[in-house]
Amino acid sequence: MTSLDRMAERQILEFESRQRHVDEVLEHVRGRTGAGAESPDVRTRLEELEKEQDRLTVRLDELRLKNLDNWRVEEIEKSGLMGLWDALAQQAEKLAERLDK
Repeated sequence: MTSLDRMAERQILEFESRQRHVDEVLEHVRGRTGAGAESPDVRTRLEELEKEQDRLTVRLDELRLKNLDNWRVEEIEKSGLMGLWDALAQQAEKLAERLDK
């Protein structure tokens, strides 16, 4: 396995870790919103976060399916998708904290 292969594999594992975290936080939020006592903007925000989650999941699936030979080095080295997963996780955590108060 080349260093490029290892780098790509590590990157995908990191993306998957972020994805699992977002899944857990959003599941927590969904559990808290089922009673209907939350404000309408909470439901709207949750729907927005779920759409972003779906979009990022599609991008992650596309990365998994790519042949490493087709990857550009800069795509592997940059952390654009990682940053997006982190931002989504932060937003989901803020929503969860708001509901937990």
